[in-house]
Amino acid sequence: MDNTRLVTGFSDLMLDSRIMRALDEMEFEAPTEIQAQAIPLIREGKDIIGRSQTGTGKTMAFAIPAIEKINTHEDKPTVQVLIMCPTRELALQCGEEIRKLTKFIGGIRPVEVYGGAAMDRQITQLKRANVVIGTPGRIMDHMRRRTLRLDNVKYVVLDEADEMLSMGFKEDMETILRETPAERQTVLFSATMPPSIMAITNEFQNDPQLVQVSRKQITLDNIVQQYVDVPMGRKSDALKLLLYYYAPSLAMVFCNTKKMADELTESLQKSGFNADALHGDLKQSQRTAVMDKFKYGTTSILVATDVAARGIDVNDVEIVFNYDIPQNNEYYVHRIGRTGRVGKDGTSITICSGRRQVTALRDIVRELKCTVSEIPVPTGDDIRSRMQEKNSGSVISVLESGRGKAYTDMVNMLLEKGYSLFDIAAAALEMNFSDKEVRIADIKQERKQYSKNGNTDFGRIVIDIGRSSHAAPNHLVASITERSTLHGSDIGKIEIYDDYSVVAVPSDSIDDVIDRMYGAKVCGKPVKTRMFEEKKQQHRQRSFSRDSRRPKQNNTHSRGHASSSQRYNRRHGV
Repeated sequence: MDNTRLVTGFSDLMLDSRIMRALDEMEFEAPTEIQAQAIPLIREGKDIIGRSQTGTGKTMAFAIPAIEKINTHEDKPTVQVLIMCPTRELALQCGEEIRKLTKFIGGIRPVEVYGGAAMDRQITQLKRANVVIGTPGRIMDHMRRRTLRLDNVKYVVLDEADEMLSMGFKEDMETILRETPAERQTVLFSATMPPSIMAITNEFQNDPQLVQVSRKQITLDNIVQQYVDVPMGRKSDALKLLLYYYAPSLAMVFCNTKKMADELTESLQKSGFNADALHGDLKQSQRTAVMDKFKYGTTSILVATDVAARGIDVNDVEIVFNYDIPQNNEYYVHRIGRTGRVGKDGTSITICSGRRQVTALRDIVRELKCTVSEIPVPTGDDIRSRMQEKNSGSVISVLESGRGKAYTDMVNMLLEKGYSLFDIAAAALEMNFSDKEVRIADIKQERKQYSKNGNTDFGRIVIDIGRSSHAAPNHLVASITERSTLHGSDIGKIEIYDDYSVVAVPSDSIDDVIDRMYGAKVCGKPVKTRMFEEKKQQHRQRSFSRDSRRPKQNNTHSRGHASSSQRYNRRHGV
């Protein structure tokens, strides 16, 4: 059943006037496709399976019918609606959405229950709750304590059910569902439909109706997808240049690991960017504080891992950066779906290093039937031009509004002192915009430090892994830069033999690199690192030559990584 043809506005859904008033205040004009299809079916009492990604408005799709079903005139409050979510963030987002929708309706009392928060406070709140939104683990905790009874539940929502299953909540979900009345209505939303999801629908839903939105319509139509290809070890540099160029009010940066999120956040902060990290190692109070700062614009850049970012509901994210290539297609859609929400335009930029990562990205977008285009990393001149254009626009806005007339007396006074209008204007602009010019100078100076490789005095180290273990230059560079203070651009020529490799590093860093490589692994194999011994290596090279086993000269990285890094610096004007 496709209700979208019948629905062009929320008024077509014949909603409660108090909900309509709340929607008007939230500035929602028309329902999304998932809302237009799901709300009528749920109101009819149907069980539904909603196949939908994040960013489609699915929370409102199940929340509006839930609100309508609640009896607010009970003598004693009971839980009538139960909503299960995979993460604390998603539970909090859902609770906030319900509060917004019920701003003009009395008697709706939602409570979020999730791990990491005070149990006593949740117990107190549950005594008056008629809507419970929570993670399966904490819902089970309250059931065991008998602080949550589900006898009167008439409406259950499983939000992002596939994610809950992947997080290991299957048994908890099944136990909770069995504790609810058999005649309840069950609504399930999931981005994917693996067999485990179908097993739940078969057991716990009654003749469910499928509501499906095509993936491309979901989150990608309003998003310009782009990528940059930069040398290994230069991703952080590229990200900073992109942030300077676009200067977004709100941006998200996705990493694959907690460690990378922390390291990148620290690097951004040191460069003067207003950034915070969000990942699973943070305590709940810390995660809430980070999210609140981002949501209200106190923090402009949020560096997050995939799981931690689920449930983030901020409509004004201008740009999303994939600092690491997403692990699968669903993560890619989830990530870039943080921008381009509720009809607004957005931009996503994936930062790749090398052909393999570019190919992985193109494979993702090909399967999603969308396109991604390569863009150059902005140069220092690009950043200055864009900044000047933006600043000029600010000045023009003041001129056109007439707000500058308050300063005409000051201008006349300066003219009488013999200064020209040109000099006065230039001085005023310098006073207002000089701090931004300083930031460009800072990043240019930072980038110049990376361009000194050509003048570096190199020494060589030997790492006892080679072709026979499938070692490649990027493996060696990654291992060294991960453990030492060197960047990829600091590393020179790499020669790979059958069972060992010779790597050129700055002479003054050799001892430090050898020390830090103690206990390192390359390609999953423990390795030993030592100083290069000239005579011994020459003898071994001659023996390899007699066996026609010539060293694998890696021109890309040898003449190498240093020269590509220098080209990168020259290309970007720093």
